[in-house]
Amino acid sequence: MIIHQFDQTNSILNTFIAEMRDVNIQRDAMRFRRNIERIGEVLAYEVSKTLDYEEADITTPLGTKKTYLCSDQLVLCSVLRAGLPLHQGLLSFFDAAENAFISAYRHHPNDGDDFEVIVKYFAAPSLDDKILILTDPMLATGKTLENVLNALKKHGTPKRIHIISVIGSKIGVARVENVFPEDTQLWIAAVDDALSSKGYIIPGLGDAGDLSYGVKL
Repeated sequence: MIIHQFDQTNSILNTFIAEMRDVNIQRDAMRFRRNIERIGEVLAYEVSKTLDYEEADITTPLGTKKTYLCSDQLVLCSVLRAGLPLHQGLLSFFDAAENAFISAYRHHPNDGDDFEVIVKYFAAPSLDDKILILTDPMLATGKTLENVLNALKKHGTPKRIHIISVIGSKIGVARVENVFPEDTQLWIAAVDDALSSKGYIIPGLGDAGDLSYGVKL
């Protein structure tokens, strides 16, 4: 797997991440969602540099201009519900992409620290020979993306896979690196060192879904 970790270089992404982590600023749910969207937009631009392009002639009012346009067909697949703002950021750049959505949640059978990730709702077009972009803002244990990958297999074989996340843990990154195809590329804004006993990223930022859309029952 090719890993692009953006917190190792100073950029405006650091500001967006800092605001998302800040317990005072993150009380503003609209700003929290917008920062996720902005990170999605920045990472979408970076991903676009790796896509295939073909020559095209564009007619202007005064003549023609030769340029290069993306020839890949993209499918954006986001994990509900936390992935929705990230999905919107990507869609702002990849407006011709097809869309897929999948629900995944943590189930704690005995209300303890151990949990399993349950995948239920899933809607997607065919993935055959397309660029699949998986979006999940918090790459904690990696179990969610592993289960999502297994669920996607019946929808075809992508040409290439990209994963886009906001914050991950070293453990989660290692897990997806182990289970995804070798040519998969991970684009992640920041990677933290540790996980809590319940599998949450430390220092992380909390629950991205709750911070975006409110606390769930």
